[in-house]
Amino acid sequence: MKYVMHFEEIDCHCLPIVGGKGANLGEMSKAGFPVPPGFCITTTAYRHVMDELDETDRWLNHLNRLKPEQLDKIRACGQKVRDHILSLTLPNPIKASIIEAWARLGKDDAYAVRSSATAEDLPTASFAGQQETCLNVRGEEQLLEAVKKCWASLFTDRAIVYRIRNGFDHKSVSLSVVVQRMVFPEVSGILFTADPVTGHRRTVSIDAGFGLGEALVSGIVTADLYKVRDHEIIQKQIAKKEKGVFPASKGGTEVRELPPELLRKQALPDRKILELAELGQRIKKHYGSEQDIEWCLDGDNIYILQSRPITSLYPVPSAKNDEYRVYLSIGHSQMMTDYMKPLGRSVFQSFVPFDDDSFSFVEAGGRLYWDCSSFLFLKLVQRKILKSTIVDDNLSALKKVVQSEDFKRLAPKRGVVRKAFRSAKFMLALYRKIIPRLIQIWYWEDPGLAVKQAFATFEQDLAQFKQALSKRSGAERIRFIREHAIFETIVDPMAYTYAGFITLPVIKRKIKKWLGEEWNPSIQKSPPGNITSEMGLMIGDLADAARPCPEVARYLEQAEDRTFYEGLNQVEGGNTFRAELDRFMEKFGIRAPGEIDITRVRYKEAPTMLVPSILSHMRSNAPQEHRKKFKQGEQEAREAIQSLLARVKATRGGARKAKKLARLIALYRNTVGIRELPKYIIIRYFSLYREAILEEAQTLYKEGMLRQKEDVFYLTLDELVLLLENRLKKEEVKERIRSCKAKEEVYRKLTPPLVITSEGETFSGGISNGQAPPGALTGIPVSSGVAEGYVKVVRRLEEGKLNKGDILVAPCTDPGWTPLFHSAKALVTEIGGMMTHGSVVAREYGIPAVVSVENATQILKDGQYVRVDGTNGYVEILDEKKKNE
Repeated sequence: MKYVMHFEEIDCHCLPIVGGKGANLGEMSKAGFPVPPGFCITTTAYRHVMDELDETDRWLNHLNRLKPEQLDKIRACGQKVRDHILSLTLPNPIKASIIEAWARLGKDDAYAVRSSATAEDLPTASFAGQQETCLNVRGEEQLLEAVKKCWASLFTDRAIVYRIRNGFDHKSVSLSVVVQRMVFPEVSGILFTADPVTGHRRTVSIDAGFGLGEALVSGIVTADLYKVRDHEIIQKQIAKKEKGVFPASKGGTEVRELPPELLRKQALPDRKILELAELGQRIKKHYGSEQDIEWCLDGDNIYILQSRPITSLYPVPSAKNDEYRVYLSIGHSQMMTDYMKPLGRSVFQSFVPFDDDSFSFVEAGGRLYWDCSSFLFLKLVQRKILKSTIVDDNLSALKKVVQSEDFKRLAPKRGVVRKAFRSAKFMLALYRKIIPRLIQIWYWEDPGLAVKQAFATFEQDLAQFKQALSKRSGAERIRFIREHAIFETIVDPMAYTYAGFITLPVIKRKIKKWLGEEWNPSIQKSPPGNITSEMGLMIGDLADAARPCPEVARYLEQAEDRTFYEGLNQVEGGNTFRAELDRFMEKFGIRAPGEIDITRVRYKEAPTMLVPSILSHMRSNAPQEHRKKFKQGEQEAREAIQSLLARVKATRGGARKAKKLARLIALYRNTVGIRELPKYIIIRYFSLYREAILEEAQTLYKEGMLRQKEDVFYLTLDELVLLLENRLKKEEVKERIRSCKAKEEVYRKLTPPLVITSEGETFSGGISNGQAPPGALTGIPVSSGVAEGYVKVVRRLEEGKLNKGDILVAPCTDPGWTPLFHSAKALVTEIGGMMTHGSVVAREYGIPAVVSVENATQILKDGQYVRVDGTNGYVEILDEKKKNE
């Protein structure tokens, strides 16, 4: 058994033997990079030691059963393991191997002794700083104690919790120890081959400070920051460096005050900044991925102490060529930024029949982005964006893009009109159908018939499509889904939706011109025809059906999806509640949070998703209160309209003005609710797609081509066609599915940016707000009014247990979240704009709302008392005194 390996024996394939850190050092050493010499004590030695501890299996089995929040149990068990390791005597073969390797390098030298776990410095999980590092280790005794400290550090509280959170089995992780000749540098620091803040891939970011790099890692000193792009220093931020970490005379390290002449001195000369950046790029090229590199400068020599993949960067969409491109998130607009499985992305992409140069959606990190470059490169579009005063996340982010250095330098100047026209073919074809209907609606149709007309035809179209789909099977059925022109079916509802969009600003201008008044938001309350609001009302009906039946309420609290309906039939009042639930499911069972992803489970498949909303409604609302509120909203809107028209009539030429304004308001009121209908229709079609695809998947499962029918979600429509035509082999299919599932594990943890460029640079909305008080969280005001209450952070709908008057704080809200709005006093989301779902429903319900509040779900905590100002767009955390007043 080999207990020790020198760097020259090690490469990247040795990770199971020497861990991530050791494998990287050996790999770089072999590749000729300036790495101080050293050796690794292999994982074989660690396992040998652990096998000699009698209670190892019991400890590790216990840790594998724990959850991250069980900190007391984690702490107690981890302490036992560490104490045993630190107290043991090293077996003679291991001890002899370590001493021999150490003597070969030089007994009189000082060494850095670092842990190197097998689940560390990986492309998907860095585990940076999780284990022990001992610096300036001198002599045999210090060396052997440092090795045991490293082994024990695999069981620190934070290391254990990190593994649990990232799904690593404690038994599967082993530890190697790196012993490396110590360098005593004048300057040291960290280099990122891509900007860790903006994600820009051509920007090298360097942190530098005096002494050992531990000063930077531990946070006791603010480092200099240098940025290099295209072999040129583009930024230098010289910090005041008051302290540094230096070697102590008897081993170890100590913190020292820096002399006055170094406090404001640039730590790394320009020449060395450029040399270091170039070295970083060579390391990146060697590994084929962006790197986080520890370095130091001793005299005129730069040494590399470690290199690991940067795991926090969001993947850049694959470009068809090397042109500069700009990508806008689809998920942010659809209020669903979660990972989408390949089938979900494929179905969404099939919306638009595009070729190489056409309107296109691209994938990055398991999310969809619109390549908006062709439009954004037009000077006219740029001017419109820069001049726009509309408060919108997308516009704000794109404004930052247009103003960025890369855009000004890299965006093409020629041929952009031709490319934009080709990219707009799909949209132009769609608008050619919508605009004539829009004109007809605007000028000639009775606004009072808008809702009836919009709902009139789609049920018939759905029935025809369902029948046509049922007559097909196999690959032909999937091709029929792939080629279905879904947008053709929503032309009429979209025309009504656009009528509502363009009517509102016209009304506002006329009110301002004729009366000098601002828009009265009461006019927006409880409009007819909003299918999503109707879903919320029916949730209230479900709560009312359960309210007089205590056994139903108790059953709902412990119900499971698998036996939901059978169990419901066995409790008193269950049949009555079931009848109301069936009525709900018939209309809305096809909906769900994140419903634009066809692979997401629907309400009818998992009815327990509705339970928190039903129970919250029962706690927070009186019987029929939701229906009464809606009626009250209708009454308030009528009164506001009547009052407005009366004031207009009193002006010069008032009768004519009032007649014109009355029609515009009627047009707005009767079309604004239809905004939710196109998506509802799409989701209805998705339900048919999903059922048909799962039927085909069931056949494939029976034939042994899929391990389970839900594995079909990891194939695209094209791959599913090939599989059904026997043009994909069984093993090939299984490997594709396995690969997709592995990527999903990584991508689910990423936070997608609103905008990303082909250079990797990311942009957020970031609306500035001069109206907010100091310390307040700012965002986009989308529903006016001010409300105070206790925060309830809800990250997933299934967690949505609100009390009446709670302030709902969520990452985003799509139609699936509507049931919570009846209990919420105000709404705060991290994503959104003026016309996104949550904003529209909040205005209809008359509750204040602020959206695009960055990191709201992390900053705001359950139980905090806050003020939400939906008029000026901010959230203020109030102190205890205000709370108790």
